[in-house]
Order: sequence, then structure tokens, then C-alpha cells
Amino acid sequence: MDTLSFKTVSANKATVNKEWLVIDASGLVLGRLASTVARILRGKHKTNYTPHVDCGDYVIVINAEKVALTGDKMKDKEYVRHSGYPGGQSIQTPKEILVKYPERLVEHAVKGMLPKNRLGRSIYKNLKVVVGPNHKFEAQKPKCIDLNTIK
Repeated sequence: MDTLSFKTVSANKATVNKEWLVIDASGLVLGRLASTVARILRGKHKTNYTPHVDCGDYVIVINAEKVALTGDKMKDKEYVRHSGYPGGQSIQTPKEILVKYPERLVEHAVKGMLPKNRLGRSIYKNLKVVVGPNHKFEAQKPKCIDLNTIK
């Protein structure tokens, strides 16, 4: 009797192969970009995905200042921070954030889509967001990908 025997492979830190990927954010909608980036960081696009292991890739997002928001979110959406001191609450719109720190919009959106535990915090360190088209990670030989090709 010929039967195929398949073994379930569970990835671990030693067996995971990580790649470096570059994503151009110019003209992309922020939420759609962030959900795809979070999926790649997590490793869900790979066949050897294991939920409790960091098996995702490193992602470099370039042109973060050219990201788009739909509707009136650019002036209506609010990001709330608190310094911890009395009266230390500050509210900013995405328009104000884009002027001073454009990379924070993408970082905040992706971080919100990762798990809220120590694995999520370590996966978040694999994200590099850059303002402009140039980045300092050329030595890793990153591959440019189009988000429309990844499902």
C-alpha cells in the first residue's frame, strides 16, 4: 500500500529563513498598506508559518510621506497621546503628523495590527520606515515587491 507521509513542520528560530523586502508606499492607502505589511512581518504569507515564532520577513517601507488616507481622515481623524503628567494630553491630526514625522503614521498603523504581547513587540522591530526613496539597508540586498501581487 503506497501512502504519502506528510510531516507537520513547526518552524523555530533556527529553521526560519528571513528575507528583506522593500515596499513603496507612495499613493497607497494607509490601512491597506499596514494590514499587508503586518501580515508579511508576521510571516502569514509563508508555508511554514508558526503562530508562536517570529518567522516573518524584514520590511522596509519607503516614501512614507506619500501615503494616502481616504475620505476626510486627513483632517478629521485624531491621534491621542498622553505624557503621563496632569494636563499632558495632546491630540494631533494625520495632516499635522505628516508635516513633522511622516514615518509615524505608518509605524502606528502597523503596530496596531500586530499582537499585543512580547512576540508582537519583537516582530515590530523588523519594520523599517523611511521618509523618501533612499534607505540605508542596501547591504541586505532587499527585494522590491508590489503589494498588489501579494494576497
